[in-house]
Formats: sequence, C-alpha cells, structure tokens
Amino acid sequence: MKVTIFGTGYVGLVQAAVLAETGYDVVCVDVDQSKIEALQQGEITLFEPGLEKLVRENSEAGNLRFTTSPEMGVRGRDVQFIAVGTPSGEDGSADLRHVLAVADTIAAHMDDRKLIVVKSTVPVGTGDKVRDQIARGLKERGREDIIFDVVSNPEFLKEGSAVDDCMRPDRIIIGVSSAEAEQSLRELYAPFNRNREKIIVMDVRSAELTKYAANCMLATRISFMNEIASLAEMLGADIERVRHGIGSDPRIGYQFIYPGLGYGGSCFPKDVRALIQTSEEIRFGASVLKAVEERNNRQKLVLVDKITRHFGGDVSGRTFALWGLAFKPNTDDMREAPARATMEALWQAGASVQAHDPKAMNECRRLYGHRNDLVLCETKEMALQGADALIVATEWKSFRVPDFGMMKSAMKQAVIFDGRNVYDPAIATRHGFELYSVGRSAHRPQLG
Repeated sequence: MKVTIFGTGYVGLVQAAVLAETGYDVVCVDVDQSKIEALQQGEITLFEPGLEKLVRENSEAGNLRFTTSPEMGVRGRDVQFIAVGTPSGEDGSADLRHVLAVADTIAAHMDDRKLIVVKSTVPVGTGDKVRDQIARGLKERGREDIIFDVVSNPEFLKEGSAVDDCMRPDRIIIGVSSAEAEQSLRELYAPFNRNREKIIVMDVRSAELTKYAANCMLATRISFMNEIASLAEMLGADIERVRHGIGSDPRIGYQFIYPGLGYGGSCFPKDVRALIQTSEEIRFGASVLKAVEERNNRQKLVLVDKITRHFGGDVSGRTFALWGLAFKPNTDDMREAPARATMEALWQAGASVQAHDPKAMNECRRLYGHRNDLVLCETKEMALQGADALIVATEWKSFRVPDFGMMKSAMKQAVIFDGRNVYDPAIATRHGFELYSVGRSAHRPQLG
C-alpha cells in the first residue's frame, strides 16, 4: 500500500515518519519549497522528541520522500492523507481553504481508485465537502468513472509525545461510509492494532465530531480546575490538596486537572472556538464551551494580576525573569502560549522581560525578536540577573529543582510567581522567597 500525505506540518510529518518506519512507501507533498528542501536533507523545522531521527533514517532507507509535485503524490498511489492546517478564521470557524485545495489537487491528478483520508481537524460535514469537491473536479475532467472514498481519521497526538502516541495509539477512530473503505483502513493500521482491538468504526460525521468533543472535554477539565483554583485562593484552601482529593476518585482521575495559566497550543483554543462557531451556525447555544473559553482567556493573565498587585499597581521600569515560553514542556510551540499573554501584558505596562526556554528560543526570536524590552537568555540563570521577580510559565523538568541561594543572589528581590505550582511554598519560604502560586492562599479567611 502506497501512502501520500499532503502537509508536512506537525500532524502530517509525524504520521508520515511513523508509517514509513513500519515499512510503508510514503510520499509527503507540500507547497513550501524551502521546507521540502530542508526535509530532503533530513532537517525538520519543529521540535518533537524522536521525530528528526525517524525522518532521517526512513529518508535514507527510501521509505520516506518529500516533494512539491502533486502528480508524484497522487498518480499510482493508493491512500491520500489530507493533513494540512485548518487555522481559525476571524469568526473562530475553521478555515478549510487548504483542505479543499488538496481535494482539488487530488481530483486533478487521480487516475484510478483512491482512498482519501481526512486527518486534519475539520468541522462536521467537511467530509461531504471534500467528496463534492473531488466529484466536481473529476466531472470537469470527464473522469466520473473513477471511484473514490472519503473517510475521517482524526489524530489524537499530544505535542511532546506525538511519535509514541502515533506508534502506540490508544484508539484509532475511523469514520467511513463503505465496507471497502473500512477494510482498507484496517489493512493500513494493522501494524498498530496487533496487541488489542483499537479501531473504532463509525460514520464520517461522528468521527469528525469525536475529535472536537475530545479536545473540548479536555479543555473543559482544565478550565474547571482553574476556576476551582481561583475559588480555593479566595476561601483559603490549597488547590493541590483538592486536586489529590478529587483525582483519587476513579470517575475523575488525575489527568488534565492541574491548575495553571490555562491551555494553549495549536489544538485546544482553535477547536473550542471552532465548535462554538459550528454551534452558532445551527443556532445552538454552546454555553459550556463559551464559559470554558472565557475562563481560559482570563486565566492566562492570572499571574499578571498578582504581579501588578504585589508591585502596588505599577510595574513600569521593572524587569522580570521568565522561565518557559512554550505552551507546554517538550515542544517549541508557542501558539497561544500563556507566556505570550503574560509578556505582552507586562510590556504594555512598561516592564521588560528576560526569558529562557529549553527549546522555544528560536520561535520566540521569530515572534518577538524586534522588541527592545525582551532579552532572550541562553540559560535560566542568566535570565535571573537583576530581575525584580521570577515568573514560571512552563513546567520544564529543568526548572523543578532550582538553586534558591543562587537565585536570591542574582535577583533584586526574592519573589517568585509560580504559574504552574512547581514549587513547594514551605520550601520557597524557608529559603527566603515570597511565592505566589495558582490556587494557594497563605492565609485563611474567617467563614460564616
């Protein structure tokens, strides 16, 4: 089975490398000539543990090739994955231009039966649009005799562990409308379905909604926990103890109930907005999803509020050390990262930032390298020099066990704003630091 993947972004490249690793003949097609040339040299432009090694090894073995030629990607190949971006439009809806452009490309070059797999995260009903688009293209060519299937196969990859998630998926959702399409996908995913049955078959629209529902559920857990964290602060409770208490309930569990600065990245914010927009289009009031988004937007600035209050309402002229730029550890992705909202609010208030991140420095330089009020530091220790306070925005492992003595001597003031509850308040206090966390209060109010 010969596989083509349109799109060499995060999802497409991981899927391509993993399929090639299992022995499939994989071709990646992208319109970005410079990106294709870099990939042909084994160079990738994003950070994901284990991915660069897979790309290089399978390129050298001949299982994985990269091209800008759509004809090379379509003709004589069995499976066509659509894995291009679906960015948010101004109204929050998913922009399908790239998806439908790939559909046009496939229709223009296909000469025999194809299985078209929509891997991109798309609104419910997109499979129908892709099918109609290809049918129109074939009709224009006078090739209405060519049979094709359009299926939905959403991805469930976590940045930072995407290669492992793809190699060892916990479920494989396939939305199909024919027995032939189901059989082809079962054959394609057989190497990943050996230990137990992971394939869940449904109709196309249900598969499309499953992807959005999964991400929105996880986003809801995060926003709920952040709301309880704010309540805990006001009531004098400790959110970390609350987290352990509710997480011990097997109906709840410990995943995605960590309080912090809100969710970011390429998926949760975009998908919540897209499902809200879809709901509005059919005149359904998605009140829960709207509340999730509203809480998350407020949560990204929770440390800025604490910082402003600590410094008497004025931070102009002050310098803040910032540890963590990526939206989560083990990635260089800064899309909608809470660190961005924090920095931008501080800059607007007249403060400057000295930032360090183990992997996202180049991405930050691309986004903000023109600013005079940002200094990018090669080490976390350099970021502390002369800072009025430290802000922890991403919970990288290298931040977990700091040298408090060194920190105190490097900084102007011994103050930490811990946006990920990395540090134990008792330990920080013992070392002479004033620590502000999320959902933790140093004093209890009198109730009743």
